[in-house]
Amino acid sequence: MSKPKLDGKVALITGAASGIGKEAARLFADNGAFVVLADVQDELGQKVAASIDRERASFCHCDVRDEKQVEEAVRYAVEKYDRLDVLFSNAGIIGPMTSILDMDMDGFDDTFLTNVRGVAATIKHAARAMVARNIRGSIICTSSVAGSLGGAGPHAYTVSKHALVGLVRTACSELGEHGIRVNCIAPFGIATPLSCKAYNLEPHQVESNSSALANLKGVVLKARHAAEAALFLASDDSAYISGHNLAVDGGFAVVNHSFSAI
Repeated sequence: MSKPKLDGKVALITGAASGIGKEAARLFADNGAFVVLADVQDELGQKVAASIDRERASFCHCDVRDEKQVEEAVRYAVEKYDRLDVLFSNAGIIGPMTSILDMDMDGFDDTFLTNVRGVAATIKHAARAMVARNIRGSIICTSSVAGSLGGAGPHAYTVSKHALVGLVRTACSELGEHGIRVNCIAPFGIATPLSCKAYNLEPHQVESNSSALANLKGVVLKARHAAEAALFLASDDSAYISGHNLAVDGGFAVVNHSFSAI
């Protein structure tokens, strides 16, 4: 019997109460990890943690916009499990769904506060914990196809995901010295609660729209596919991969379809 991919490793996952984060929490635990789920949705996050395994999963409240809460979430993980091997910085928002001519600048700022500054804070404090314990860890962030294309998402969201890819690359350039890998995953449209609410669509409608636009036919993109990509980057299967933006889009960004998400 093969050894679990994350056997005995400790993972902190932000945005873990639903969508990609929830699927990753379950998948990481199934592969031997101890998982700390962090989210602003306390009741939902606690239910997800309880549904996994009370010995392998726990929940802590964390709003990534508040660096103090990020620091406390990392401290919670380290104090509970005595180490931190994996950060999956997955929390994010879609932001204003408007034309740039009518941009809500407060919403624009909040999108950056969550999607860029919040991710930077998680990388900062998780990396500090790894360096202090000489752990050759793995940091994964959730980007998007919108991080490499224009017109594949709302303006604030698209710009924030471009910035996130840059953040991953510059963090990789420094943390490699400590044996810490930094990568991101870039999914196409997934029917998460976040995307369904933003576009005011039912899950089957989001999946139908994504399938119609997709290049790779015959597969419906699910949160599980993105979680599996994160698992790969978290595990030793990707031991020499760092600074990479792993597309989970069935070739969409390569084909570069032109359409507007607004």
